[in-house]
Amino acid sequence: MTRALFKKQMMELFSFFWQDKKKNKIRTGRSLAMGILMYVVLFGVLAAMFYMLADALCEPLVKAGLGWLYFSLMGLIGVALGAFGSIFNTYASLYLAKDNSFLLAMPIPASGILTVRLMGVYFMGLMYQLLVMLPVLVKYFMIAKPGVFTVLCSVLVTLVLSVFVLTLSAVLGWVVALISTKTKHKSIVTVVLSLLFIAGYYYAYARAAGALQEMLVNPGITAELIRGKLFPVYHMGMAAEGNPGSLAILAAMFFALFGIVYLILEKSYMKIITTNKGEAKVKYREQRAKKRSVSGALLGKEFRRFLGSPNYMLNCGLGTVMMLIAAIALLIKADTVMRMMTAVFGDSEERIALIAAAAVCVCTSMNDITAPSVSLEGKNIWLLQSFPVSAGQVLMAKMKLHLILTLIPMAVLAVCVEVVLKPSLLFAVLIPAAGGLFVWFMALFGLFLNLKMPNLTWTNEIVPIKQSMGVMVALFGGWALVTGLGVLCYLTRKIVDPEIFLIGAMVLVLAACLILLQWIRSRGAQIFENL
Repeated sequence: MTRALFKKQMMELFSFFWQDKKKNKIRTGRSLAMGILMYVVLFGVLAAMFYMLADALCEPLVKAGLGWLYFSLMGLIGVALGAFGSIFNTYASLYLAKDNSFLLAMPIPASGILTVRLMGVYFMGLMYQLLVMLPVLVKYFMIAKPGVFTVLCSVLVTLVLSVFVLTLSAVLGWVVALISTKTKHKSIVTVVLSLLFIAGYYYAYARAAGALQEMLVNPGITAELIRGKLFPVYHMGMAAEGNPGSLAILAAMFFALFGIVYLILEKSYMKIITTNKGEAKVKYREQRAKKRSVSGALLGKEFRRFLGSPNYMLNCGLGTVMMLIAAIALLIKADTVMRMMTAVFGDSEERIALIAAAAVCVCTSMNDITAPSVSLEGKNIWLLQSFPVSAGQVLMAKMKLHLILTLIPMAVLAVCVEVVLKPSLLFAVLIPAAGGLFVWFMALFGLFLNLKMPNLTWTNEIVPIKQSMGVMVALFGGWALVTGLGVLCYLTRKIVDPEIFLIGAMVLVLAACLILLQWIRSRGAQIFENL
């Protein structure tokens, strides 16, 4: 029974190789070969990136007699990538698997289910960890040319670290599951956690280059810090260089830690997978339903659809958050921004203001909320078509959602731009006006594209949200429009003043908006009714 469960778990774990998630079909022949090749190339690129990092660290540290420091640093990266790569698989497969009820109905103890699930998490974490550790080992063998015992120890350290990765994944996955199931608005929590990770990633990336350069200049200081304060990390490096005592200490610590976590999970696993923590107990209270207009009800539906999908929010509404972050960063780095703008564009306040207006428009184009909005109705689009509302009202509700979620942060960004740049009165009016007009254009343009290229047969919502041609055209089309106007501005800079050019560009965008609006209300409404 355990062997059958393990086979099932492995087939689910690596199903991305032979199953086309977009079409919900099994890959065969050429399609299977291309799918495997795609993932091999992807993993190869990631491994090549870590090989380049290993190449930068290995030789100088080994020559300085600090080979253990090389393994300590790269081992930490391997643990981090392994844990991150498997944490969400842990959340889905270990704690909230959809087939838990079927397995519990069979004569299988909960401990058996837990063991098999942990095996799946282990191999997923090991796969990600090896993307780092294989290039690390190859580079070390090339530079240090170690003996057989050292090679054996370095391989054993990699396997011991994989147990620690499993332990971290189990604990962190439990935290993610606990947060998700304890909250009412799971999609909002997922988005917040994703944004926190993105922020942490970019912060770490920004600090990594400076820290790496400083470490290469003064590796002794880093070595002393790790040796004195990071006991397990020090022994990890020493064990990889062939110290049997350090290997024994490292293995004892990590296996003991895993044993503790496993015992805790084994005792509570049945309760974890059978308790529905996500359903809040609400006492029924009779209330009067609020009367809403047709447009208000349709807009409320669009908001619920948007807020109920983390994929929709993160992929199509991330610009809302990014504009607010840009506004705050602009205020903090006001002096730096002004020096940079002055260095590039001189003392021409008009051209600086024109560039600022273009930058605001580019930031707003990061939102493409309307681009997949029709496709997201999927096979349930008949419900809207059967309601006593017109197709035009439905489409205008989708447009309003885009406007509300984009105009407000755009206004905040525009105000911060004007606080920093202090433009003339004319540009103080034109900058937010141009931004608002561009937001309207992008909302209508996204609807136009989705009506022309709808996809109502998807099985995974990520397909219309992220993998459709309309979304890609909407996203890059906004950037292309701003770039094209910028090129035109540069070519006519000697004969057209910046403020005149901006007004002319706004007139063109307004005309495009009116044309698109008329098309959506007429031809677009007919297309929607016949989908």
